[in-house]
Amino acid sequence: MLPLELIQSRSKKEELKRCMVCGKEKHLAQILSICPDCLKTESSDEIQKLLTQKHAIVRNSLNLQPRVPRTEDGIQCQFCSVNCRLSEGQWGWCGLRKNENGRFKHLITRTEGLVYYYLDPHVTNCCNAWFCPAGTGCGYPKYAMRPHSERGYYNLALFCYGCSFNCLFCQNWEHKLIEKAPRITVDELINYTLRNSKITCWCWFGGSVEPQFPFVLAASSKIVNLTHGKRIMRICFEWNGDGNPKLVEKAATLVKMSGGNIKFDFKGWNPSIHLALTGRSNDTVKENIKLIYRKYWSDEKKYPPILGVTTLLVPYYVDADEVEQITSFLADLNPNIPYSLLIFHPDFYMSDLPITPLKQVKECYNSAKKHLNKVNIGNLHLLGLDSASVLEDS
Repeated sequence: MLPLELIQSRSKKEELKRCMVCGKEKHLAQILSICPDCLKTESSDEIQKLLTQKHAIVRNSLNLQPRVPRTEDGIQCQFCSVNCRLSEGQWGWCGLRKNENGRFKHLITRTEGLVYYYLDPHVTNCCNAWFCPAGTGCGYPKYAMRPHSERGYYNLALFCYGCSFNCLFCQNWEHKLIEKAPRITVDELINYTLRNSKITCWCWFGGSVEPQFPFVLAASSKIVNLTHGKRIMRICFEWNGDGNPKLVEKAATLVKMSGGNIKFDFKGWNPSIHLALTGRSNDTVKENIKLIYRKYWSDEKKYPPILGVTTLLVPYYVDADEVEQITSFLADLNPNIPYSLLIFHPDFYMSDLPITPLKQVKECYNSAKKHLNKVNIGNLHLLGLDSASVLEDS
């Protein structure tokens, strides 16, 4: 159940709030109480401390480790960039493993994971559907069932519990309720998939995949090996992108072999904006995007794009300047990397913000188009508009 103060905030009409740093009335999220301008210009240790305290409040409300464990004599986890170092009896940031008698006690293993799964008819609401084989038929006949969309077929959506970020706007925040997570086995997923010839891809999302890498990689490797050359079975990932680079490479190898793709959810560019929204740094995200592009991107005429990037347009915080920096970074790799701007829906601890204002959407789109050739806008239904209406006069 969501905390009472969050439930109450859903009914509040958006209003200007006083920034605790500059003291001015601004558009801001109450949970942060710091305006976007101050986050970008006042990168003091005091602000970093305030942001850490805000995230600790949220995590305490959900019985998660309030701060990243950094015990000098603890045992270190290396699945993601958090790199928790756990003392005796202490749980990790993701909530999936603890130090028990000097050894890790894992809630997930190579054979069992905490995952909810369901069939999602193509063309799915996947953020990469606008360019992937399932949505467009690109890569047919090797990677797609048809030279156009795979209507009548399914994606097996695999919702992972746990995450290495702490996004205050999380629209899948239920992944934090780890005690309610269903437990499944690799063999259960494999058998379910092999019995249904209409399943043409697996999409791992959540939460995020990284804390469950042992299970996710074991299951994905098995289904790829069983189906490779026999049927279409793409492996796709939607993640925040801060995984251990060695494990990210293993995931990307399976994606490349199967014709799938990887979606990086790039939350923000400015370090303070990213910390405010997610509780974490974006340094590893940037490095992993470069890693995937440089090692796995192929001739675009022969292979479907393996890499796509999205950014959620959090009102006021993720503005045109943020998008400008992100897309400039991507364009330095390749201006043909697909990029999608996602319209924000109020949720979790940022439910006091509005749906992304149309003015912000247009400004961000224009910033993105200056650098990238393939720019999409997702969640347009939230504005009650189509793409033509949004892009008119942009």
